[in-house]
Amino acid sequence: MMNSSSPLMFTVRRRPPVLVPPAASTPSEVKLLSDIDDQEGLRFNIPFIFIYRHEPSITGKDPVKVLKHALSQTLVYYYPFAGRIREGVGRKLMVDCTGEGVMFVEAEADVTLDQFGDSLQPPFPCFQELLHDVADAELIIDRPIRLIQKQFALALAKFQSGL
Repeated sequence: MMNSSSPLMFTVRRRPPVLVPPAASTPSEVKLLSDIDDQEGLRFNIPFIFIYRHEPSITGKDPVKVLKHALSQTLVYYYPFAGRIREGVGRKLMVDCTGEGVMFVEAEADVTLDQFGDSLQPPFPCFQELLHDVADAELIIDRPIRLIQKQFALALAKFQSGL
């Protein structure tokens, strides 16, 4: 995908999304959302991005494997994120703790972090080019709960001479 909203030109190649389940079995239960979290006006996803420079302690390790492993371990303790939002009687929202997992997208961009210069601060001009485009992202019912990258669809961009 060519960047169209910034003078910086680059291509992002994505692998198909995969589900990363918890590393161990988790409770199968339903958790009702609070009345504050259940408001009609809050039923949408908010895309955002975090960018980190290369961590020397993982040199020689595949960052994708490191992140997937850490995510699967984290989901054991934060298991509702591996579930699905369901709608009950009276349109009441709940988290069905199914243990299905969260969406994970691996991507590579042929650009360095330094090439972005000062644009790594909001408003980030290449935001949409770097994030995975989730079909029907405005829908939240019966979908993976996404917290990081349209709520937990982690988009890992391997930048040249970075990550």
